[in-house]
Amino acid sequence: MSETPNSPPPKTGGKEAGEQPGLQILTQYVRDLSFENPAAPTLTPPDGGNPDIGVDANVNARKLAENDFEVGLKFTIQAKFGEQVAFIAELTYCGVFRLINIPENDVRPVLLIEAPRQLFPFTRRILADVTRDGGYPPIMLDPIDFLDLYQRGEHGKAEDPSTSQKDGKEDGKAH
Repeated sequence: MSETPNSPPPKTGGKEAGEQPGLQILTQYVRDLSFENPAAPTLTPPDGGNPDIGVDANVNARKLAENDFEVGLKFTIQAKFGEQVAFIAELTYCGVFRLINIPENDVRPVLLIEAPRQLFPFTRRILADVTRDGGYPPIMLDPIDFLDLYQRGEHGKAEDPSTSQKDGKEDGKAH
């Protein structure tokens, strides 16, 4: 082992020359979770068929401190057999992210594309578990292209400077 003096840990919020841009996850948490099973235990699927599944996904971000932002993924999933609601699952899953040396014009894309990409696997697992625990096969959400979601939001709301986006309704079967 060489004898070198201890150097201080690298600074995380500075903009020193040569410092690499980065995204640090400080914490992740469930902000809100709800599962409604209104037809249980009497729900009998007609002809043993699969329910119609509607998925609504939202992404938003808000500034907490100079370089710290809360990013939230909100999902609402509704399953129906005809007009009868089988279940409604709602989840808001958040993470607090520290942006390190990110240029100002890249902050919004980082918060609305990369941060949700980091949170999505956890959100997917929670929703699969809660639907399974509710007595249904687990809902396995297909991966989401947050870049496409961001671009669609950008084109529709180019004058809107807020850091939130919404995926309209993505109706269809969730696998």
